Amino acid sequence: MEEIKSPYYINQGLGKRVPLIISIPHVGTEFPTELRSQYLESQLEVLDDTDWFLDQLYSFAPEMGITVIKAKYHRWVIDLNRDPKSAPLYNDGRIITGLTSTTDFLGNPIYKDGCEPGMDEIDRRLEEYYWPYYQKIEELLSDYLKDIDNVILWDAHSIRESVPTIRKDKFPEMILGNADETSAHQELIQLALAELSKGYQVNHNDPFKGGHITRYFGNPLKGVHALQLERNKVLYMDDTEKKYHHERAEKMQEILKPTLKQLINKVLTL
Repeated sequence: MEEIKSPYYINQGLGKRVPLIISIPHVGTEFPTELRSQYLESQLEVLDDTDWFLDQLYSFAPEMGITVIKAKYHRWVIDLNRDPKSAPLYNDGRIITGLTSTTDFLGNPIYKDGCEPGMDEIDRRLEEYYWPYYQKIEELLSDYLKDIDNVILWDAHSIRESVPTIRKDKFPEMILGNADETSAHQELIQLALAELSKGYQVNHNDPFKGGHITRYFGNPLKGVHALQLERNKVLYMDDTEKKYHHERAEKMQEILKPTLKQLINKVLTL
């Protein structure tokens, strides 16, 4: 694990490392001491919009040689998968939380009155919590690319089965995003779609194309292939979307493990 001062945790791959890094930017549940009192207690009790238990779902990864980086702080402190200048990820009218959102996904306020962050505070959070996460990913990728030509960044996410403020219909079971096929090599994209589809309904770039992490780091010409996988929480949690469901999670792991293994084998041949 990284020292506690870092706004992220690292689980290093064991044994022979492989050219794939997993990022989990929305699994964090902590708040800096100086900020916690600014949020509504009722919101802190539920911490909605959290990608609950994704680190547990991917707990098998280090044994495969995969290094995992995950956020320490909750996305309400600062959203690591949003544009640092708050540019919208989509321009189709959908409602989506921002870099330092003042509401949850359903539009409910998360701050006490008058405690919403101003520009100076947003800049401080970028410096303290946002860019260190990106710098660490950059460091990990660069370290791999010293010895090999290509590496995969797998950005892991989950979402409620239904979020009416984003989409009227229920979400597909899984959504593979790659910025309209620009953030990864075509062979890796097609392989991931084929493998994931052996167990689940998988949409491609619809309704999510990958967030800022995928778009920022994905650069196949420079050997970095970024893929975002969004999945319904009920695929590995219970129907209330509050508790980890071991049987559902094991079923997903039975698909994830060979998918990641196949991707590792393929990226070595590019």
